[in-house]
Amino acid sequence: MTTQALQELQQLEEAIPKILEIAKGFGLDFYPMRFEICPGDIIYTIGAYGMPTRYTHWSFGKSYHRMKTQYDYNLSRIYEMVVNSDPCYAFLLEGNTIIQNKMVAAHVLGHCDFFKNNTYYSATNPKDIIESMSVAADRFRRYEMSQGQRKVEAFIDSVMSVQEHIDPHRKIKRKETRNARSKGCCSHDKLETPYDDLWDLDKSKHQCSCSGGCTKKHAKTPEQPEKDILLFIMENSKDLQEWQLDIISVLRDEMLYFWPQMQTKIMNEGWATYWHLRIMRNLDLSEADAIEFAKMNAGVIIPSRNSINPYFLGLKMFEDIEKRWDKEFGEGAGREKIFEIREMDNDTSFLRNYLTKDLVEELDLYLYRRIGNEWKIVEKNWKTIRDHLVSSMTNAGFPVIVVEDGDYGRRGELYLRHAFEERELDIKYLENTLSHVFNLWSRPVHLETKIDNKPVLFTFDGEKSGRKFI
Repeated sequence: MTTQALQELQQLEEAIPKILEIAKGFGLDFYPMRFEICPGDIIYTIGAYGMPTRYTHWSFGKSYHRMKTQYDYNLSRIYEMVVNSDPCYAFLLEGNTIIQNKMVAAHVLGHCDFFKNNTYYSATNPKDIIESMSVAADRFRRYEMSQGQRKVEAFIDSVMSVQEHIDPHRKIKRKETRNARSKGCCSHDKLETPYDDLWDLDKSKHQCSCSGGCTKKHAKTPEQPEKDILLFIMENSKDLQEWQLDIISVLRDEMLYFWPQMQTKIMNEGWATYWHLRIMRNLDLSEADAIEFAKMNAGVIIPSRNSINPYFLGLKMFEDIEKRWDKEFGEGAGREKIFEIREMDNDTSFLRNYLTKDLVEELDLYLYRRIGNEWKIVEKNWKTIRDHLVSSMTNAGFPVIVVEDGDYGRRGELYLRHAFEERELDIKYLENTLSHVFNLWSRPVHLETKIDNKPVLFTFDGEKSGRKFI
């Protein structure tokens, strides 16, 4: 390490306690912080994998290659990576200037405060997330040794194809054991406690004709449409081995960990940007440092013509809320309000409740689409723009698909239904995904959706795809 690098490291070590003190003075409440300076290849590896340690998969390598190439050609740059963990780990890019690292440190304190206090993160377990992912990665490597790398990777491919189709608000309730299912016994005869039958007193009697002589009727599985496709497959597939069940469980748990970050992208980045601005303004910066900070900050919040910059939109919304509440209820009311929003909201409620007509016009937001050979603005109405943004972020931006029947046609086939909301599914992607679901279910898979507002049923039976209007 050069003398200059050592001097800058010492300056950063002296600056971070001051940054922490200023942040706490503003009322930020974060986990204990751990800062590490890492070379670019480490930063981009963490960026590609989403964590410092995780199971290996070709898709992570693809992401790493793309991000590292953009960095090498100076097309984009990741200044830091921060992990929702306790303690909270922030990885700073080696080669950052001292002022860049000060700003990054201030920025990640905003993130960590958000991780700790936003209600949508309350179900995550930041205490041992890094260790649990590392342990799972070790198990996956053992599966590769015993089952073969290609077989394990192909199975992970299939799970990842539907990993977003979970229900983050659903509590897992243990159902009948896999052994009981394999024997063909009725699930309502398998009680977890001596009192479970009390919950069914208000339900009508059923009949069925299982080999055990049960007189109850065959119950629909699931009784209600099930949004958590991964959990349904894990609990109801009859052909999965233990190592496969473990992989599904791990990927589902990891998606539950990452889900709040997908639900709060605008809020989280806006909150971190809001606070790095105020923390940096309270540091004793030289004129040169102030100019460098202003340039870097401008690059972070620059609006885009073609997409939403979450740093910019989130910052402007928090500042607008603070200003309006201060004006209406008095000085300090705005700061109190944004702390309340930070705790209770996600992106959909944030945009629905606080993106105003004045702000849409000030930020010059609009909707556009391709017409002929040109891209044209098609909508400037503020309510339509707000509602479109809210709709695009509902369910973290993924289509809602539910399990309608796990025993379709009484043949053990899987029937899925797309909750159509004026947005059609990509047919090629749909058909490829059905083949992956078949790999998990081992029986024909059906998906009901709409094309040109007409109900269509797509099917994959293990050999070929088909579709028919219904």
